[in-house]
Amino acid sequence: MNSGKVTSKFVMAATVWTGRTRQAVTNLGMVTRASHSAVKSHYDAVIIGGGHNGLVAAAYLQKGGLKTAVLERRHVLGGAAVSEEIIPGFHFSRCSYLLSLLRPHIFRDLELKKHGLKVYMRDPHAFTPMLEEGVGGLPPRSLLLGSDQAMNQREISKFSETDAKAYPEFITHLDKLAVAIHPLLDSPPVDIAGLTGGALRGRMAALRSALPLVQCGLKLGKNIPDFYEIITAPIMKILNRWFESEPLKATLATDAVIGAMTSPNSPGSGYVLLHHVMGELEKEKGAWGYVEGGMGGVSKAIASSARSHGADIFTEQDVHQVLVGSDGSAKGVVLKDGTEIYSRVVLSNATPYVTFKTLTPQSALSPAFIKAVDQIDYTSPVTKINVAVDKLPNFLAAPTPDGKPGPHHQCSIHLNCESVEVLQTAYEDCLEGRPSSRPMIEMTIPSVLDPTLAPPGSHVVLLFTQFTPYSLVGGRAWTDHDREAFADSAFSWIEQYAPGFKSSIVGKDVLTPPDLERIFGLTGGNIFHGAMSLDQLYLARPLPSLSDYRSPIKGLYLCGSGSHPGGGVMGSPGWNAALAAMADLKRG
Repeated sequence: MNSGKVTSKFVMAATVWTGRTRQAVTNLGMVTRASHSAVKSHYDAVIIGGGHNGLVAAAYLQKGGLKTAVLERRHVLGGAAVSEEIIPGFHFSRCSYLLSLLRPHIFRDLELKKHGLKVYMRDPHAFTPMLEEGVGGLPPRSLLLGSDQAMNQREISKFSETDAKAYPEFITHLDKLAVAIHPLLDSPPVDIAGLTGGALRGRMAALRSALPLVQCGLKLGKNIPDFYEIITAPIMKILNRWFESEPLKATLATDAVIGAMTSPNSPGSGYVLLHHVMGELEKEKGAWGYVEGGMGGVSKAIASSARSHGADIFTEQDVHQVLVGSDGSAKGVVLKDGTEIYSRVVLSNATPYVTFKTLTPQSALSPAFIKAVDQIDYTSPVTKINVAVDKLPNFLAAPTPDGKPGPHHQCSIHLNCESVEVLQTAYEDCLEGRPSSRPMIEMTIPSVLDPTLAPPGSHVVLLFTQFTPYSLVGGRAWTDHDREAFADSAFSWIEQYAPGFKSSIVGKDVLTPPDLERIFGLTGGNIFHGAMSLDQLYLARPLPSLSDYRSPIKGLYLCGSGSHPGGGVMGSPGWNAALAAMADLKRG
């Protein structure tokens, strides 16, 4: 951080495994405390939550001349985009773990590179090893994908020559659809109320809100029917038309279900795929990378930018409630310790559920609105397992006996992705209240590119696993035994692909959906602040009445991923909400 004094302390207990023994140790995670000044009693804008969207909103509000404060409940900034040293010497991207969707204009406007953001690009980017016997003394087959289309075709041809020929055209087709969405990401949804009511001058002004939608349509052109199909259809309807080989279809299908309680055969799963390929890094479309120091590096850079413009950013400041005046408008917030902080506007980086069911006085909201908030879907299938290992996993399908990383180690490593049927079965297990017996596992090992994350020779292994329910069979809550059993099951599957993995584990951090909710404030454990289903996108995100970031409480706004355009470390909800708040203050 480049402003004020930073102090640190060690706070959180973690469980570490050393061989067969287990001992509790103290986490050495650095705590980013308050900025250079104490919390003031009055601000122009107060932001609840120091997640990346809240920090983006703070930076733009402060740049716009509004004295802004960010109040973060936890000891560390970043929300889900956070780095924590759960096990001594090992720095984890504890929740989100890859960067791609951060909007380029935000990266430029906030000068994030100047403020310390460094990203390690990955190429190749996807590795899917097969759980099979090698033939003729050869290793099991695997699928490696990257930016080199000739390499991609060679890899795919192991499974299908037909698919190898079709793949470049498919990627080009997908890119055309994804790029067309970009105008919609950087603007609020169409102002339907403004277009359909009020004076003519107001309607004409509202007409400008339709421009991004027009731009999207013009970019799509003759591809509009294809776009409509991919956002509404099951992704398998699309993939079955293009390809025949199961490993390729399953690998692509993982991006259609990642983070979502849906299967590749569910309608609307195609949009989730599109959402995950529409990013850009270093002007490379669709690329994903590792942030140096972990995902907290993104949040640190945004916070540094905001502070450089004068924003006050505080940790360990737990907001109890939004202050609502007798006129029904937001007047500031009150902290858990009773401290009142007054402001002209309040922006909430919390989920819509937390914002309106916990932080807002219920008497200030109508019963109909509260009922609508209760209907927002936060179902999550995700358990994140962060693992410290003392040696690099050695995959049977791509052996590296010398312990040195191969190209595949920098990838998203897709395990239990031999076929779409495996993914479907994992999903069906979860529907019945059981953690998947053969879970879908996306493994990343960012320490192969970023040496700051682990001691020499050791690595951090991040496992994004699906499908696990919020509540187990019969509504039973997760116990420590359940967590251990699921983690051990995941490790046993990895062991089959990379023998020796289990014995290399020195520590772990298992985060089920209820843990993600408790620690990070993610309602239901949903990483997107609400399902990215068609009924909760664009004009209906998170509800039709909230799609413009404004709440029923005048001066209270949503700025988190629960708002348009949704989840991922993107920054757009924070940017759009800040513009909405500034526009309203200007109008008076």
